[in-house]
Amino acid sequence: MALDSLVARLVAIGRRLRRIERREITEFRRWVENTSNLIHLSILLFVPLLIGAVTVVSNALTELSFLLFPPLAAGTYTLFADPEGRYASPVKFVVGLTVGALAGWAALELSLRFFGPPTGSFGVHPASAALSILLTGGATWALEVEEPAAFSTALLVLVTDRATPQAYVLSVAVFGALVAGVFHVWREQFYERRAQYLYSTVAADDRVLVPMRGTESVTEATARFGSRLAAAHEAGKVVLLGFAEHDAADAADLTQGDGEDRATDDTADATEASADAVRERLERIASEIGRDVACEVVVTEGDPATATLRAVRDSGCDLVVTPYEADDGALTEYVRGVFGGPYDAIAFRSADGRRDWRRVLVMVARPGDSAHAMIDFGARLAGPDGGLSVCTCIGREVERRPAETRLANLVETVDRPVETRVARSPITEYLAANAGAYDLVVIGSSGDRSAASRFVSPPTFERIGEIDTDVAVFDRGNP
Repeated sequence: MALDSLVARLVAIGRRLRRIERREITEFRRWVENTSNLIHLSILLFVPLLIGAVTVVSNALTELSFLLFPPLAAGTYTLFADPEGRYASPVKFVVGLTVGALAGWAALELSLRFFGPPTGSFGVHPASAALSILLTGGATWALEVEEPAAFSTALLVLVTDRATPQAYVLSVAVFGALVAGVFHVWREQFYERRAQYLYSTVAADDRVLVPMRGTESVTEATARFGSRLAAAHEAGKVVLLGFAEHDAADAADLTQGDGEDRATDDTADATEASADAVRERLERIASEIGRDVACEVVVTEGDPATATLRAVRDSGCDLVVTPYEADDGALTEYVRGVFGGPYDAIAFRSADGRRDWRRVLVMVARPGDSAHAMIDFGARLAGPDGGLSVCTCIGREVERRPAETRLANLVETVDRPVETRVARSPITEYLAANAGAYDLVVIGSSGDRSAASRFVSPPTFERIGEIDTDVAVFDRGNP
């Protein structure tokens, strides 16, 4: 018995460690989905490795000068820090560094011819330093290969110790090409495809469960919305979830009148009849939706939130699209239960029962996995011919530039034109003034905010009841 108890305890500990490991991996994946974090992580990995590799070669070849490293390190950082920026061209990087070294060499030769050997502790003539900068600026400007690190190579060639100027220029060109090659492969094979590797909604959230709660018009509109999301992927499918119910009061009367066995049988019959009626109604809707995407029908019973999460797991779905339900402006217990589950979820509010969403506005507060997911959903719904806008709101004008950069990083992974907007106004005011121009507004559930923050400032979706536009509130699951 003691051995069995020990084994059971070890198994329980192993399961707990695996859960912790999965949770940590999920948290890291979500952290790295922030483009800024991904770039900084890449800098920490690639810049030291590249400089280390160059150092190994430099130690083996005495002709190479250690003065090669400062401009190479600075240039490498410039490439990886802004992969889509002005200086992120591998060709310009190599040519700019080489032109700078050549300009410095030319300045050195000219100063030796006209001014003689330099004097002073550094052994550099002021005229050669000034001329190297002048020639570098003019040459890189004329050739359109401006590179900040080129000015470093232009000056450092003047003080090469072990290497001749010719060897220094050659080493700059060779090792600059090495760095540029690594950067090019990283950017083309990973950074540009990071949505495919990192953003889970690009390859997932295509098996959609739709709880059919509320009036017929609400449930049908929600089912069509879910089917549009699923149909964007070839493997997409929709599962319509119905809830069988029976009249508890009638069951109690039967218990008192004809005995418990009769009551139990009649209650089971009533539940089955209710399930059959629900299934028949859902199959009618499924036959319409099934023209565009595979559709199944499931009927369950029990606590709605618990039954919904169980149905998601059992049906192999990864996204829940439920009708939006509010009570005095706040989400109902059912929707909160779905949002608190381990699966991605959307609460959809239909304003007029529309079937098509060609103009979609996505409101993002901060970069991260939720923002990428909402943009992905917006792109699916708008389709290749629709319009997709992504907006963030700021409180001060000084925040505009960073906000523009964040939006640019978010939308560059979407393979379609995307309009970006930075609005200096509260989000509720912006939506009140602009939401009418769109078919759908996608916003986050504020699930990553603290309880204190949500108490001080209620979530946006609780304050947009007057907006006469379809609204989708997205909540990222917590596996």
